[in-house]
Amino acid sequence: MTEPPQQTAAFEGLTTLRVTEGADRVHVQLHRPAVRNAIDAVMVAELHQVCAELERHPRVLILSGTESGGKGVFASGADIAELRERRRDDALAGINSGLFARIAALPLPVIAALDGFAQGGGAELAYAADFRLGTPRLKIGQPEAGLGIMAAAGATWRLKELVGEPLAKDMLLAGRILSGEEALAVRLVTELHHPARLLPAAHALADRITAQDPLALRLTKAAFRAPREAHPLIDNLAQGILFESEAKSERMQAFLDRRENPRGP
Repeated sequence: MTEPPQQTAAFEGLTTLRVTEGADRVHVQLHRPAVRNAIDAVMVAELHQVCAELERHPRVLILSGTESGGKGVFASGADIAELRERRRDDALAGINSGLFARIAALPLPVIAALDGFAQGGGAELAYAADFRLGTPRLKIGQPEAGLGIMAAAGATWRLKELVGEPLAKDMLLAGRILSGEEALAVRLVTELHHPARLLPAAHALADRITAQDPLALRLTKAAFRAPREAHPLIDNLAQGILFESEAKSERMQAFLDRRENPRGP
């Protein structure tokens, strides 16, 4: 899909992000190339602004990085200059973890298109997405312990769920950085593409997602995120809502019509 460049008032004045809107998706490019897209307080605030808009008007979100010095960069991590000055109360405020939880909870799916460095907070941002696509030059991991801190924005639990405990410990405690091929082998990313094809692949995935019923997507994502003890009640309630929707009747009737007339009109 080729998007015409658009920007509504909701995204005016952003300095660390470049936003392109479509009717059914929003593409957000992290854009601090001089510091390899390090996530600073301004970027955090602007990503919250994006979340607020997508909570009001749900659309698929595509997150990507930039080219820096001829190399791809998703996000090299939190801004070290800011991080060095943070203290206990900053940690307790959950500056990054709160943002990433909000991104993970967006109504419709989030796609992270990962090229080059996705490390530290950049990797944790990627873990919060529903889908991760990569390139062969991807380098993803958690170097925090080498800086005297820990990965505290989701990696200690999301990474274990994504790749399993042994590899998660290797990344968190021994600083292992995965290549694109290694990330694909453990399904941390589901596809690898040449850098020039990464965004088209993300949009192709968004096309597949947006072909589904929006309400069914929202309720399925909500049910998927619910704790084990909430099932099957939450599934039954969500299905009850969908069974009463017009889209369910229309889509099922269209399916039956295609089966009866496979060649169409």
